[in-house]
Amino acid sequence: MATIKPGGLGIKTHLFQIIFESDTPLAKGFDVFLALLIFLSVGIILLDSVAEYHARYGELFYIVEWGITLLFTIELALRIYCLEKPKLYLRSFYGVIDALAVLPTWLALLFPGAQTLVVLRLLRTLRLFRVLEMMTIVGEGRLLLDALVRSRHQILLFLFVVLMVVTIFSSFLYLIEPAEAGFTSIPKSIYWGIVTLTTVGYGDITPVTAWGQFISMMIMVTGYSIIALPAGVFSAEVIRTLRAERYSDEACPGCGKHRHEVDAKYCKHCGTWLDEETPDPRSSG
Repeated sequence: MATIKPGGLGIKTHLFQIIFESDTPLAKGFDVFLALLIFLSVGIILLDSVAEYHARYGELFYIVEWGITLLFTIELALRIYCLEKPKLYLRSFYGVIDALAVLPTWLALLFPGAQTLVVLRLLRTLRLFRVLEMMTIVGEGRLLLDALVRSRHQILLFLFVVLMVVTIFSSFLYLIEPAEAGFTSIPKSIYWGIVTLTTVGYGDITPVTAWGQFISMMIMVTGYSIIALPAGVFSAEVIRTLRAERYSDEACPGCGKHRHEVDAKYCKHCGTWLDEETPDPRSSG
């Protein structure tokens, strides 16, 4: 049976270009429409949490929310349909977010109140960056994420050292300070130490002895001294990432993932041929 080809393209290819790409007016319009639905849905959930609006418009909110959920469910089904390897897409960041966009309302049938999680749909507006031609911002965001991943070992080591110092100082405070001051246990003292080190200073627990106040000053000075260290490590990794190879934001027809190397021919996640204009040489012959 021959495949129907609207505009010279197969149905799956046509849907893929509309849903996953943003280089045509129809694709941009589709993403903008989704964004508007997302904002409408989240706005309804926020208003429905107000008792006055719930009493007056609760039934209307319920109907509109279900209508939006059905649209998102159909859209997710189409995304899965037009991909060659949908399982990889569903395990990706955007795939999980798209699934979370429809699950809360359906789960509310079994677990009342689960529809509040619909606010997670706001994460889907990240796709809007491509529609508004703000790929520079998206690229910078990915650059920062890459730098954070590269510096994770140094930052984790730093956090471990900080936690160790806080635990030692807080244990001293537990021994020195009376229970009436709020230092009733070592974990409670650690809570105080973290609040003090970060210079938040809630004031719910305060040392009353001279030695306790001296240790508090030491922790506060230490906090000011070391708070800039992770920023320095992160900045160094940002500079290194800036020198790394640039990436393209074309979507993979197989799994829907973006961010491939500019000269890449195959998807690094699923191995699908990326150039839609020429056939995959592996399938020839």
